Amino acid sequence: MTAPATPQTDRWNVLAILAIITVWFTVILGLVFGHIALSQIKRTGERGRGLALTAVIVGWLAVVAGALAAMFFLIFGGLYVSSQ
Repeated sequence: MTAPATPQTDRWNVLAILAIITVWFTVILGLVFGHIALSQIKRTGERGRGLALTAVIVGWLAVVAGALAAMFFLIFGGLYVSSQ
């Protein structure tokens, strides 16, 4: 059995809008807003799922890119320092 669909409204989810804006400046805050917005949209049927999903995807890509960059600099920085 599937759950009944939530009714669609014309209202936009404010956290979805905040998520897509803040993810470009503070990734963690954008991720938090995006995840909360997705939960609210699922429950209330508001608009903005695409915005929230985009914010979450961009946020996690930024986290992965930052982690890879940090590992790159630590590994190659260590190799450079040890070769001196």
